[in-house]
Amino acid sequence: MSTSPRKRKHDKNGSPSKRKRKATPEVPMIRQVLGPAPFDTDELAEEICNEVDYSFKMTKEMAEANTAGRPVRVYADGIYDMFHSGHARQLMQAKLVFPNVYLLVGVCDDKLTNKMKGRTVMNEKERYEAVRHCRYADEVVQNAPWFLDEDFIERHKIDFVAHDDLPYSAAGSNDLYKWLKDKGMFVATQRTEGISTTDVIARIIKDYDMYIRRNLSRGYSRRDLNVGFMKEQKIKFQEKYETLKDKSKELLVKMEDKGQELLRNWQEKSAEFVDNFLEMFGREGTIKHWIDSSKAHLVRAISPTRQLDSDDEEDSASGLSPTPPSDDESSPTPPSDDESSPTPPGDGDDEEEDGVNSNDQ
Repeated sequence: MSTSPRKRKHDKNGSPSKRKRKATPEVPMIRQVLGPAPFDTDELAEEICNEVDYSFKMTKEMAEANTAGRPVRVYADGIYDMFHSGHARQLMQAKLVFPNVYLLVGVCDDKLTNKMKGRTVMNEKERYEAVRHCRYADEVVQNAPWFLDEDFIERHKIDFVAHDDLPYSAAGSNDLYKWLKDKGMFVATQRTEGISTTDVIARIIKDYDMYIRRNLSRGYSRRDLNVGFMKEQKIKFQEKYETLKDKSKELLVKMEDKGQELLRNWQEKSAEFVDNFLEMFGREGTIKHWIDSSKAHLVRAISPTRQLDSDDEEDSASGLSPTPPSDDESSPTPPSDDESSPTPPGDGDDEEEDGVNSNDQ
């Protein structure tokens, strides 16, 4: 089967016509930053902010269709104390809310946080660094405000604010983000159930003594842990008690395993044990034969005749008949003539005397 080359279409002038390609929308690429995200005061972050065209209002339709010609600048904020997976999931949702997002993450400082929420475990520098090294953060805003206003939004050229949809009340307002929702600049994220900084701290407090023992065993002093002398001694005693308890459990488990092993061996050899016992102590066992043999030897030693009688009885019991006597034994031999005719008294004596006298002569 022969194949012919495909023929290209020609226009009216006879020249090959060019195929029209569908136009694909240009997708601007986000500036890739190697290493931790920059702070808002760094030169790189300021350069990126200056390049943003903020002369028009970004709508959700434009952000979803990626037709704005630049990345969508989304802002998320928080305390981020003891940075955990719930925080990372919040930032991930903010990063993926639109196809092309430049994510700014605001972190409140220690002074504002202690005033509005309470003391934190990590200080502000530690919290800044934790957020900077999250893969979803493109820029970290230090000293983030507790209340957002127009000036902050315009200074950082923010298009949308991402936060969970629960109303956060404050003095004079039942919802801090209401004005952003009214302007269409709010996108909702979902909280991660079962994980929060409060939950993590509660776990530590619940197992307080265990973590004290853990740190004491790793070289921390009681002064480092703010623990009194009596508390330290009590915790050390509890540690020794727990160690002894664990060793006892291990010993019991080993003994139980050994017992199970012995039981399995007994079950495997029980049939052999029973057979050997019956062979030794059964009705026709070795012990019975030994006793009967000993009794027979004893009876034979005391009374041979009785033994013969018992042997005859055994023969008769076994069906054996005594051997019949022979002809010689059944008919006695007749006496000879000399034996049958006795010598008359006196004759023999005379002959002896004659013989004696003749000898004397």
